[in-house]
Amino acid sequence: MDFRLTYHNSESPTPVAEVGRGTIVISSASDILDIMGNISYENCSRIIIHAESFADEFFDLRTGIAGDILQKFSNYRMRLSIVGDFSHLTSRSWRDFIRESNRGRTVNFHPTIEEALIALMK
Repeated sequence: MDFRLTYHNSESPTPVAEVGRGTIVISSASDILDIMGNISYENCSRIIIHAESFADEFFDLRTGIAGDILQKFSNYRMRLSIVGDFSHLTSRSWRDFIRESNRGRTVNFHPTIEEALIALMK
């Protein structure tokens, strides 16, 4: 799997990796494990992924793909911020899912990279 990573705050004890826009389509838990392996090699446990990097099936909660992928972050004690415009997710299930995720620290949804970085640095 080929994708581009950028590191924010690389000099700090808590660097944040960002998967480059348009460099990957994440459609399974194994895809996310490849990314997690790459960033953990760099002693990084926080990552930003743009919403458009996820396959459309991710945004259909009935497929279970979102749950499988996001569970990996809890299992491996890594933090994720998904950045994008989520206004197209109008189902109550997604609104509830995003609200509940944003109450925790493991997986969050943010409209901008700046907001994601602030959340991940806490």
